[in-house]
Amino acid sequence: MAEKQFTTFKLGEDLFGIDILLVREINRSLQITPVEQAPEFVTGLLNLRGQIITVIDLGVRLGLEKREVMGSTRCIVLKTAQELLNRHASENVVKSASSDQVGFLVDSVGDMVSVSEGDIAPPPANLGQVSEKFLTGVVKLEHGLVGLLDVGRVLHVQG
Repeated sequence: MAEKQFTTFKLGEDLFGIDILLVREINRSLQITPVEQAPEFVTGLLNLRGQIITVIDLGVRLGLEKREVMGSTRCIVLKTAQELLNRHASENVVKSASSDQVGFLVDSVGDMVSVSEGDIAPPPANLGQVSEKFLTGVVKLEHGLVGLLDVGRVLHVQG
């Protein structure tokens, strides 16, 4: 059975994972410029070597409280759909990505984990306070459950 790799990160006490194929980089520079009249979950814009990244407070987007920026806070910068197409990623991975430059503000970043697709269980009704609609599944690791983020759902904003 195929292996999948995930970058893990924390929001509060909860551990989540994001498909490593979607991650461009993890950034600790958090000089974020607020944007007026942006949705509540948009923290602002980050200038990353001349590229403007829209930073989403993942906690707010998932229905948790606003992130407090601390020393461990990171921005997980995602690859765009075009970058993934250029790398011949699978259709499912490309569908999850945004056409825009986006980053997720998280409390801290953990390890990269490899799991067999067979070890991924369906998401429970909620993981902590996060609705199952934002998860593709969960994986049980030695130190607890990891909620696997459905990036496509997180990025899809209901108008």
